[in-house]
Amino acid sequence: MNSAPALQASQLSVSLGSGTTRREVLSGLNLTLRAGAWTAIVGPNGAGKSTLLRALAQLIPHQGSVLLHGQPLCALSPRQRARALAWLAQSGAGEASADDLTVYDVALLGRLPHQAWLAPPSTTDHAAAEAALRQTQAWEWRARPLGALSGGERQRVLLARLLAVQAPVMLMDEPLANLDPPHQADWIALVRALVVEGKTVVSVLHEISLALMADDLVVMRQGQVAYTGPCAQPQAHQTLEAVFDHRITIHPLGAHWVALPTP
Repeated sequence: MNSAPALQASQLSVSLGSGTTRREVLSGLNLTLRAGAWTAIVGPNGAGKSTLLRALAQLIPHQGSVLLHGQPLCALSPRQRARALAWLAQSGAGEASADDLTVYDVALLGRLPHQAWLAPPSTTDHAAAEAALRQTQAWEWRARPLGALSGGERQRVLLARLLAVQAPVMLMDEPLANLDPPHQADWIALVRALVVEGKTVVSVLHEISLALMADDLVVMRQGQVAYTGPCAQPQAHQTLEAVFDHRITIHPLGAHWVALPTP
C-alpha cells in the first residue's frame, strides 16, 4: 500500500451562511489522508463531515491549502482536477436535471473530463461507462431514464458515473444512502477492489459499523478532527464513543468491530 499522502489539508477553514447567520464550520483543520487506502469520515450531525469533503473537492470557498499528491489543487485546471478527483454528492444532490437522461448517458457523463470540447465519446469512453455500470450492477437498466429509478438504483448509477471517471482519488458523501444491506456489502467489496488497484477512496458514512471496516478513520467533532488513524486502534474506538457522548459502544465481532447503542 502506498504510504505517500493522497490529500493534505493545512489550516483549512470554511464559513457558511451570510450576515448574522454566517458561522464557521471548519476551523484551522489539518489532515493527511493516505494514498491507496479507504478512509471513512464519521462524526455526529453537524460535525462538518460533508463540508470537509466538499472543501477537499474544491466545491466551496475555503481558507488554507489542499494538496493532491503533493501538488496544490488550486494550481490544477478544472479539467485536470476533474480527472484526478472524482466526486459523489450526498444522495445525488443537484441531480434532478439529469432525470430525463438514460442510465447509460449518466454514466457516460463521467467521461467528460477526458473528452475534447464537443467531441463525441470515444471507444474508450464507452468501454469505461459500460464497465462502471457492470461494476455497480446497473447495466441492465442502461436504457431507462434516471428519474424512473428507485433511490437505491439511482445511487448505484451515480456511483457508476464516479467510477467511469477512473480518477485515482474518489470522494463519496454518504454513498450508502438508500442502499439495502446486500448492496452495501457490494459497495464495500467494490471499494476494497479499488484499493487493491491503488485507488484512494474517502467516504463520509453514518453507518459506524461499516465505517469501522475501512483502513483509516477520521473522527470529527465541531469542525475539528478528533482522531485520524487506523480503525482498529483503541484510541479510535474511545474517540468514537466520546464524540457520540457515550451513547454508542464499540464491540469486537470476529475480525471486525461494531457500534451498538449503549444500554
